Amino acid sequence: MSTPEDCPVRDVIDRIGDKWSVLILLHLHHGAMRFTALRRAIPDISQRVLTATLRKLEREGLVWRSVVPTIPPQVSYGTTELGGSLVGHFAALAEWAKRSRPQIDAARKAFEERA
Repeated sequence: MSTPEDCPVRDVIDRIGDKWSVLILLHLHHGAMRFTALRRAIPDISQRVLTATLRKLEREGLVWRSVVPTIPPQVSYGTTELGGSLVGHFAALAEWAKRSRPQIDAARKAFEERA
């Protein structure tokens, strides 16, 4: 009998299915970005969460990190080939979300009115 940990879908979604990972990968797909530019592009993410999420994505092989040894160091991030292959799926989800938002909002409103 397989365990939940053996499920490749669950394993991947557990590691990269959070909103911050998706947003970071979508931003990096357009080209490498320095840490500060990425933080400005996602203004509601904290520095701590951005750092932790980038490390997680790097560990999973989806993001690369480059450090130029200047003072202060210049750190840039971009998507790896593997990360880039995932971004297309996230982009499709983002488009679906944009198109479906009115229907989702209507369903939420109807649900609240029934409750």
